[in-house]
Amino acid sequence: MKGFRDFLMRGNLIDLAVAFILGASFGTVVSSFTQIIMDLIGLAGGNPNFDTVTIGSINVGKFLTALVAFVIVAAVLYFAIVRPYQMLKARLAKPDAPAKPTTDELLTEIRDLLASNATNNGHKPPMP
Repeated sequence: MKGFRDFLMRGNLIDLAVAFILGASFGTVVSSFTQIIMDLIGLAGGNPNFDTVTIGSINVGKFLTALVAFVIVAAVLYFAIVRPYQMLKARLAKPDAPAKPTTDELLTEIRDLLASNATNNGHKPPMP
């Protein structure tokens, strides 16, 4: 029973549930915005509906209509959500801190300083 409780109380399970619920809600927003884009396309030249297109005796129209709708949804997501988010994130990002030296770099610097001090004091520098 303890293992099940631990499973339910793991943070990533709650995060996943919240993400799923928000994603489902956000799907409605994207669908609504996509419908606006489809209506604008309809005003310009008619709604893209290929349901009756056939190649030979195979009806590929529903697939083509779904493909066009997918491309429109992808474009809406990218240009209305992803791209503005990336630009805002870049604008709000803190400048990168200078990279910390590695252990090897620090040891090399210490060795060089010791060698420099030994040379300045008249001693033979240590071997690298």
